[in-house]
Amino acid sequence: MNYDLIVIGSGPGGYVAAIRASQLGLKTAIVERESLGGICLNWGCIPTKALIKSAEVFEYINHAAEYGITVGESQVDFEAMVKRSRGVADGMSKGVQFLMRKNKIDVVMGTGKLKSKGVVTVTNANGELQDLTAKHIILATGGRSRELPNLKQDGAKVIGYRQAMVLPKKPASMIIVGSGAIGIEFAYVYNAIGTKVTVVEFLDNIVPLEDEEVSKQLARTLKKQGINIMTSSNVESVDSSGDICKVQVKTANGVETLEAEIVLSAVGISTNIENLGLEENGVQTDRGKVVVDDYYRTNVEGVYAIGDIVKGQALAHVASAEGIICVEKIAGQNPHPLDYNNIPGCTYCSPEVASVGYTEKAAIAAGYTDLKIGKFPFSASGKASAAGAKDGFVKLIFDGKYGEFLGAHMIGHNVTEMIAECVAARKLEATGHEIIKTVHPHPTMSEAIMEAAAAAYGEVIHL
Repeated sequence: MNYDLIVIGSGPGGYVAAIRASQLGLKTAIVERESLGGICLNWGCIPTKALIKSAEVFEYINHAAEYGITVGESQVDFEAMVKRSRGVADGMSKGVQFLMRKNKIDVVMGTGKLKSKGVVTVTNANGELQDLTAKHIILATGGRSRELPNLKQDGAKVIGYRQAMVLPKKPASMIIVGSGAIGIEFAYVYNAIGTKVTVVEFLDNIVPLEDEEVSKQLARTLKKQGINIMTSSNVESVDSSGDICKVQVKTANGVETLEAEIVLSAVGISTNIENLGLEENGVQTDRGKVVVDDYYRTNVEGVYAIGDIVKGQALAHVASAEGIICVEKIAGQNPHPLDYNNIPGCTYCSPEVASVGYTEKAAIAAGYTDLKIGKFPFSASGKASAAGAKDGFVKLIFDGKYGEFLGAHMIGHNVTEMIAECVAARKLEATGHEIIKTVHPHPTMSEAIMEAAAAAYGEVIHL
């Protein structure tokens, strides 16, 4: 079987790259060892959002009286929540199957490995081997839950994100180690449905990649919701031998022993680069990542890598963008390299968090000494008040000298749907004054972007 392009891995990087290649006239095959759509569609982005929606609906019902609606007593059917989440994921995976057929992409189920120049060996579930050949091979094998030496996962009591989505019953208590997007989203879900949740974060702030003001606001809100948050704390050991896990946590005040039914490790991801044939074929790696140039070419001709296994943020939309750039370059086009400082990041807890570009600290560290910063709280937003979602704010950062739009940071209801405006504005090199003069519809949450820009320049109306 000979192709122009073989993609190993069918996550949001791999399947998007395969489709774009087919559109550009390349005969394409995709190799997948588990389920089309990869982790994102099957065990990550999509099913977690389904669980989050169930948690949100439960919260709406419990607060219905605040909206003038009386309902009877509600309770969580945890098994039904999980079943719905899996159904959503299965539907999305079937959608990718349809896209493969539509774009005439051959799907080869099995584990792919670089054999030699231009050759991929696929081992199927029965152990049978098949060789495929292609001039170009893209590695898009993604990542998995990272394991720490002192936090070994047993899949039952000490778990990763996959098990957290399909637990057989709702746990009474859970300790979540790590407060990035994965940890915080699961903290929100389980707390909302009645699990006693503690979040342990090694750094000084939760969601540590976010602007410090956003991190602190989110911590205050989650604490009000009943989540116990421990920052500047480190898990030293976990004893899961009994019915309850005993977790030793080192804090500034000494070592504490916490107890919980489940310990969820959410300390990042490890890349899936083992057993890919990288060493045998001389593909260069560095600290668990495949080394690539701006167009995702490795040091070996005809071999490329995208997604979680290369530099840049480990996000689904980053992998998709990288796949498209990589394939367009292969096809002889001239795509622009990806701007990794204009990638939106989203955390889908309640309130949501979304951001792009420089944080305030990062802007100062990058040499921007004259900053214009504007904040607009949702407490001053008519739409937010009507929606009962006044928690949060929009914070915009501009360079005072030239007006460059440096960063946007949001916390509040539905802000993950709002951040794309700021990504587009930065891509188009819009200034603060241009955002101020862009008429926004009223009443909307998105008005807060215009108002925050106006606040940065002393022109805000509704504060």
